[in-house]
Amino acid sequence: MNGLLEGKTAIITGAGRGIGRATAELFALHGARVVISDIDAEPASEAVEAIHRVGGHSVSIVGDVTNPDFPQTLVDAALQKFGGLDIIVNNAGYTWDAVIHKMTDEQWEAILAVHLTAPFRMIRAASGFLRDRAKQEKAAYGEARARKVVNISSTSGTRGNAGQANYSAGKAGVIGLTRTMAREWGRFNIQVNCVAFGRIDTRLTQAKEKGETIRRGAAEIAVGIPTERLERTTPLIPMGRGGTPEEAAGAILFFASPLSNYVSGQVLEVAGGL
Repeated sequence: MNGLLEGKTAIITGAGRGIGRATAELFALHGARVVISDIDAEPASEAVEAIHRVGGHSVSIVGDVTNPDFPQTLVDAALQKFGGLDIIVNNAGYTWDAVIHKMTDEQWEAILAVHLTAPFRMIRAASGFLRDRAKQEKAAYGEARARKVVNISSTSGTRGNAGQANYSAGKAGVIGLTRTMAREWGRFNIQVNCVAFGRIDTRLTQAKEKGETIRRGAAEIAVGIPTERLERTTPLIPMGRGGTPEEAAGAILFFASPLSNYVSGQVLEVAGGL
């Protein structure tokens, strides 16, 4: 199984681990050249090496997607290294939960920055190249080549989730961004869609007792879900388990591939039947 993305260049944020890495490896299997973005150098480098071992083409760009200048750095890297840009996957993110009366401004703003502002800036940074190339192709061939933006949302964004006012708001906001960009960019043959995941088993959703912390600025944030909550909620999933990063990547591949060339402005929930 390969070839769906032959000759395409993709930027994937948060691609050093979890869903992002599984997506990068799947894209490379299907022929894409992948710009791997991650805030941590080691996992980004490991992801690139994994792709190179199987004959793929990839480069890592380390940085924070919430830095206003970083999206342009990613676009420039794609153009300089691979000569184009066809696919953007806005995947980077994390959670910093609290019930509303305990949530600080810092928590609220940090999560909106990574889940909503960063995708907006990424799309804006790419807009000049994407629009100009589409206009050139329409003038030369009568139709622009299909290009893709895939934003990552969550069932917390489509349905809400207690303790996640910030995350739910950010993930709901990116759905609005998706639908607006589908309307703005349809004439350029750019399809903009969104995948809203339920529980996908990554380090961010593992049992908190086995979890780890991440540092964002001065904050040390525990990642993971309390074991009691995992045991209580897993049976509510009709399939009886969380999804794998590889299963998550399959949905993203659909929206990034020619299989979705007449699909735009849509939200696909991937949640095991919930």
